[in-house]
Amino acid sequence: MSSPSIKDLKIKIFADGAEIKAMIEAYKGTLVKGFTTNPTLMKKNGITDYEGFAKEVINIIPDRPISFEVFSDEFDEMEAQAKKIASWGKNINVKIPISNTKGQSSIPLVKKLSAEGLSLNVTAILTVEQVKEVAEVLNPNTYNIVSVFAGRIADTGRDPKPYMIESAKLLKGLKNTDLLWASSRELYNIFEAEETGCQIITVTPEILKKLSGTGKDLTELSLDTVKMFYNDATSAGFKIKIENKV
Repeated sequence: MSSPSIKDLKIKIFADGAEIKAMIEAYKGTLVKGFTTNPTLMKKNGITDYEGFAKEVINIIPDRPISFEVFSDEFDEMEAQAKKIASWGKNINVKIPISNTKGQSSIPLVKKLSAEGLSLNVTAILTVEQVKEVAEVLNPNTYNIVSVFAGRIADTGRDPKPYMIESAKLLKGLKNTDLLWASSRELYNIFEAEETGCQIITVTPEILKKLSGTGKDLTELSLDTVKMFYNDATSAGFKIKIENKV
């Protein structure tokens, strides 16, 4: 079997997170082409000043796409937040969830904001029907992202690939819109995402750290694994008392 290679991939890798140091480190290289974050990741990293954090990130990363999400549950306030977020930088995609917490569709808001020229990242999508609804209202003249949470689909025991393939077909006519494979769970998802027609995949800092091992010889990796078990057992001082048989 041939060894996979990151350098041969055409898909764009976006770093997903809300830790400034990790974002700066990713920005220093050329592999990461953009960034995404969300309120949950911000909370996890102890961020309390949403606007302050966003503006700090934009100041550090002014020339690669960055997605910031609205967090109101009311559509009129969601609209106001979206316009405010968009004003912070030209490289921003405003994340709009596919619905609010009441299950009310965000499609009318997506249509309105897109028509006004905002670059959006429609997020929290898990069904092909949702992708179809978004595709019908996006402005073809602005850069947009459609984020399908393939990892969460896989968490339900379903294969996400057919969902992503169908989503890619629905978005094919929108030349300025990228399909994003969201909520990655492992390094191999990068290769799966490209195979299914995605233009972007978001990966965590943990997955980014694994990229250096792409294509590594499996026999060598097997030996490394054996050494890991041995060294950890030795450093932990594990002992099994062996009775000598006479």
